[in-house]
Amino acid sequence: MPRSKDAPADRSIPSSAASGSDFLQLRAADAPAGGLSDWLAQRLRLAVSDGRLAVGDRLPATRTLAEELRVSRGVVTEAYQRLIEDGHAVGRGRGGTVVVAAPVPAAAPAPERPAERPSPQAVFTAEPGADVFDAVRAAPARIDLSPGTPDLASFPRTAWLRAERRVLGTLAAPGFGYGDPRGTPQLRLAVAKWLARNRGITVSPDEVLIVSGTAQTLALLAQVLHGRGVRELAVEDPGALGARQTLQYWGMRTPPVPVDADGIRVRELRASGAPAVLVTPAHQFPTGVVLGGGRRRELMRWAAEEGGLVIEDDYDAEHRYDRPPVPALRSMLPEHVCHAGSVSKLLAPTLRTGWIVAPPELHGALVDAKRFTDLGNAALPQLVVADLMETGELERRLRHLRKRHRARRDAMIRAIATHLPGAAVQGAAAGLHLTITFDADFPDTALAAAALARGVKVQPLSWHRLDPGRPGLVLGYAASTATEIAEGVAVIGSVLG
Repeated sequence: MPRSKDAPADRSIPSSAASGSDFLQLRAADAPAGGLSDWLAQRLRLAVSDGRLAVGDRLPATRTLAEELRVSRGVVTEAYQRLIEDGHAVGRGRGGTVVVAAPVPAAAPAPERPAERPSPQAVFTAEPGADVFDAVRAAPARIDLSPGTPDLASFPRTAWLRAERRVLGTLAAPGFGYGDPRGTPQLRLAVAKWLARNRGITVSPDEVLIVSGTAQTLALLAQVLHGRGVRELAVEDPGALGARQTLQYWGMRTPPVPVDADGIRVRELRASGAPAVLVTPAHQFPTGVVLGGGRRRELMRWAAEEGGLVIEDDYDAEHRYDRPPVPALRSMLPEHVCHAGSVSKLLAPTLRTGWIVAPPELHGALVDAKRFTDLGNAALPQLVVADLMETGELERRLRHLRKRHRARRDAMIRAIATHLPGAAVQGAAAGLHLTITFDADFPDTALAAAALARGVKVQPLSWHRLDPGRPGLVLGYAASTATEIAEGVAVIGSVLG
């Protein structure tokens, strides 16, 4: 008796052999008896709807798919015809059957409305945790005067590409494997030379550990010190909020030690009882003061007498405009000073490349912590940075940046004198930012919020201060043009009235 075109193929053949297809993993054995064409058309519509078949895709030839499914060619032809009648496909003769439209999916439930962006007032008056930092970073602004960012528009793309080609042209195959968690030998050597030339530090490449910026330096140190029973690491007040948050995240208590015109007050550090301290001696953040000679010697006496550890964050010491930068603390008492630096302010933060030079008793533990954190930084960027250091390109860039940043600093000082005549300027001799304070009584978070509402992003000084003090703002100038700086400061002045 003849078989109808919708009858399945010979069911005596095992389904696993008779009804499989690589195309969409179709199995004719899954079709209900007598309904092969309906089943196939439905499966094809579903594949178009969920994106497995895109508009413009050509369906298999009817003969080919029929052979794969072990069904009659008429079953496939009728299924294709139903897609054509629905408007989802079109027959193009020798061009085959082509998908031209996707089925309209069933209406989905209306998605929940995204949370509204918090107002500038809400952002700046919230407790300044990591979520608040993220919210401020994401907040749109016409002019961004946040501190800590170099002139990213001047990143040396051409020099970087040249160095990258040199590196790739000479790198042997083993160089693409897992490397030394301490960092590539080339970068550790280049950093040792850089520190000797620019920071007065004599160090062996074997003493250098390459890390992902100062944030990872603090994280690794906190883990190592915590493992040795150290639970307190003193910080400057005012001092960088981000550094304090990083240390607290890794379980450290961070007693504040006041900073005055000569830097950190070592007498109060002794009184705190903390066995370690984080300082920014070359250009204190955010006040900009330089740790005075007497205080430097006093800090070194504390370290020697108490067995204390000084963590020296050398974040922007090279950017000095009135005189050469002061020598690093590491050059005075290497067995008690852990020196941390990076290329974030020299090249760009996105490179996530920095270094630690630690006292010998901590070096091995820091290497282990780095190894078990990420097996070491990516090697290719390290090799490119090493090339830029060894060829002198990085020092040429530093000279260029000093001129540009100094001009922008001068533009900001002029704008402050014009639009904020009552503001006191601090820390203008170096770095990428300056601080202004006001002889008034108002919340600087409200001032920052009002400026952001008008498109100008700044940081309130109170974010970086634990003890109350005069209101102020921390203003970055390196990443903005002179015109943007003038306009941004004028907006702040208009907010103050």
